Amino acid sequence: RFLFFQASNPGQFESDSDVLWQRGHVPETTVYHGRVGINTDAPDEALVVCGNAKVMGRVMHPSDSRAKQNIREVDTNEQLRRITQMRLVEYDYKPEFASVMGIKNT
Repeated sequence: RFLFFQASNPGQFESDSDVLWQRGHVPETTVYHGRVGINTDAPDEALVVCGNAKVMGRVMHPSDSRAKQNIREVDTNEQLRRITQMRLVEYDYKPEFASVMGIKNT
């Protein structure tokens, strides 16, 4: 599935800089092929929101069990063997990052 943004006039844009916006396949949707920034003019990901976001529905993530099938138990001994090969670390957040993100316990 893809994330679509609803617009009041999908597909009707006035400037040549909006050519990346297209009418979506689903009614009342618009698709943008590029990066979108909200409260920023320099998004470095597909969607960057600088500020709070309110979601009035579900947020799906690839690790969400609702997106998976054929979930089954695994060999615990094999998984423990794999864990012993992992590099485990502890870390502290940089103060400037923690401050911006509102993290109290760094």
